[in-house]
Amino acid sequence: MMFGATICASAQNPETKLGWKLGSQAYTFNRFTFFEAIDKIDSCGLKYVEAYPGQTIGGGIEGKMDYHMDALTRGKILQRLKEKGIKVVSYGVVRANNDADWLQIFKFAKAMGIENVVSEPEEKYLPLLSKLCDEFKINLALHNHPDPSHYWNPDVVLAALKGQSKRIGACADIGHWVRSGLDPVECLKKLEGHVIQLHFKDLNEKNNKKAHDVHWGTGVSNVDGVLAELKRQKFKGVISAEYEYNWYNSVPDVTASVKYLRQALKK
Repeated sequence: MMFGATICASAQNPETKLGWKLGSQAYTFNRFTFFEAIDKIDSCGLKYVEAYPGQTIGGGIEGKMDYHMDALTRGKILQRLKEKGIKVVSYGVVRANNDADWLQIFKFAKAMGIENVVSEPEEKYLPLLSKLCDEFKINLALHNHPDPSHYWNPDVVLAALKGQSKRIGACADIGHWVRSGLDPVECLKKLEGHVIQLHFKDLNEKNNKKAHDVHWGTGVSNVDGVLAELKRQKFKGVISAEYEYNWYNSVPDVTASVKYLRQALKK
């Protein structure tokens, strides 16, 4: 029976076969608590979440999704997630300004079973972060906000990776590349072998900081080309839907986008 259920699940979720963990950045639902976001992510047909710092936890648990939280709070969150059948795979975008806080972030990630820390650290911290990545066996994914943020261009990311741990790579935010006038497929090609995870967006306009999210496959981000390139690279890792529009009622938008991606992969 279990074998049949597994086949059925992979037919419904063809990304699983490719080694992709398709989930959502909780920031998509940042007008709500973390556990309200979890319910919404679940209703979109997704089982993975990327938590972000500062979101109110909710669900009767005090505090925010802050990496300083105590063990009791972490335990309550993990139990609730287990009941829901959703796994927290990434945490970010998070930054720290001292060695002690970076260490705390990695301790928190380890305790929560998180695979990827997503960040835009000052480059002076990369040698320390390389050591932490190897010690904790956790990846650090360098995220690109639009130009003029530090890592906006893949060339900057590639230069930063030189001589660092193999566990440091890119969190490719394809929407922010499009906002900066870059071609997401070309950017992925440059970063081949270094893409740890993605923030997935389709936008209504190129080269415009004010461009907004649209359903995947209906905008200018060349979603089909991106999917083809990820397949070609044999990418395995986390893909976080990040829909930053229609904030109070984006569940139908994310659901339609997820459906599009899964149908595109079945073709």
